[in-house]
Amino acid sequence: MKSFLVVSAGILSFLYLVFPSFGVFELLPDYIPFIGNVDEATATMVLLGSLRYFGMDLTNLFRRRPSVDFGTTR
Repeated sequence: MKSFLVVSAGILSFLYLVFPSFGVFELLPDYIPFIGNVDEATATMVLLGSLRYFGMDLTNLFRRRPSVDFGTTR
């Protein structure tokens, strides 16, 4: 049952991100300054969380990696 709910939340958040207004409603209008994109950010977090639940951790894509310095010589 828990897996079904996680899959459902992931699918709904994906659909909300692909079709932000579904042609009918939008939770928070995007033209409101500072809070207009909170619903899209929440849907992104739910989607990443549901993918992580099933072992696909995409949050590593957003971490800082050490830079490589190609200018050094020995």
